[in-house]
Amino acid sequence: MFDIRAIRKEPEFFDKAWARRGLEPQTPQILALDTQWRDGQTKLQGLQQKRKELSKEIGMIKSKGGDADAVMAEVGSLKDEITALEERDRELSIEVETLLSKLPNIMNENVPDGVDEDDNIEIRKWGEPQHVGDKDFPDHVAIGEALGMIDFETAAKISGSRFVMLHSGIARLERALAQFMLDTHTQEHGCIEVSPPLLVRDEAMYGTGQLPKFGEDSFKTEQGHWLIATSEISLTNIVADMIVDEEDLPRRYTAFTPCFRSEAGSAGRDTRGMLRQHQFYKVEMVSVTTPEESWAEHERMTNCAENILKKLGLPFRTVVLCSGDTGFGALKTHDLEVWLPGQQLYREISSVSNTGDFQARRMKARCRKSNERETRFVHTLNGSGVAVGRALIAVIENYYDKADGGVFVPDVLKPYMGGVDKILPENGEVQQLVKAG
Repeated sequence: MFDIRAIRKEPEFFDKAWARRGLEPQTPQILALDTQWRDGQTKLQGLQQKRKELSKEIGMIKSKGGDADAVMAEVGSLKDEITALEERDRELSIEVETLLSKLPNIMNENVPDGVDEDDNIEIRKWGEPQHVGDKDFPDHVAIGEALGMIDFETAAKISGSRFVMLHSGIARLERALAQFMLDTHTQEHGCIEVSPPLLVRDEAMYGTGQLPKFGEDSFKTEQGHWLIATSEISLTNIVADMIVDEEDLPRRYTAFTPCFRSEAGSAGRDTRGMLRQHQFYKVEMVSVTTPEESWAEHERMTNCAENILKKLGLPFRTVVLCSGDTGFGALKTHDLEVWLPGQQLYREISSVSNTGDFQARRMKARCRKSNERETRFVHTLNGSGVAVGRALIAVIENYYDKADGGVFVPDVLKPYMGGVDKILPENGEVQQLVKAG
């Protein structure tokens, strides 16, 4: 959401900024509606003042025993006109607000120009990719099905496409990943663990920018609640409609939740395997800061996500998204892409975004210094810390042992796996867990 007063003052700035995202000029339509709305308000205020004056005149006429019928008739006529103008005022206000709410954030000037993901710029790289050039290296689907622990057929029978059922060692490995991430974020990265609602109201979706533009990408219940596509929605809305003391910032939250996405815009993409599912698990990070601290916090959160991958020993690269690939609400985004030997590609496993005051304006989330009356909007940031399903894919493929078809367990996960060193097949169907030592 944007301040209409700022758009009135600098329309060229906004159109130039939105043009970087490939949008045609938006301010002519916005300002035309705004002019109608303001002209209507001026006329409405004039009629309301006239009605007030005529009402006083009626009182004076009656106090002198005169005939006020003509003036009363005029007041009645004004009432009808005022009612019509008030309704039009409400309609125009909604039109302007709806138009503004569908427009993306103004990107930071340091975001590189580009059309799509091919124009993203690599910042740094960590680890050595394994099995580079091995086109016969099995992906997580082949590995998991050979282990008898990844079952798409049963999941499809129960729920349809883009669902999976995990068994035994792989199911336990998924749980271990989530617990490891939560422990790292709470014990090393200063986050508060939250178990938030998975069903939210329209206001919460609007506050973080999912509505009205991206409603088709989410699932909605018959009772009117939305299933969260990310726990960013629940965590960020903790400060909705609040004035937070700046001394209490930053606030840093983390949560492990299932997430639900309709993938309406992804037909035909990543149909094989677990990369793009309707239901998946993710550990999320959200920070609420003062405007002065948000860029430092963006770097810190990126480092937190990178730390997870480093501890897991997964090769990855960090990129800054170009203008054509930057998300709707973001000022700037860093993506972490993990190496998947089964695809011979780096694939996104975390996005860390600074949204500035974009979400705060929609949520009416403010901060102020103690003993001061003046408030200002907080800045909000979010980042995957990281996507559990994609981390599971990366571990399965990067720790796969061609010799026996098993999957080694990363050292940091062994305490969460009861000391298990390796996940092995047994007769191609049932898991066998091998303990270290």
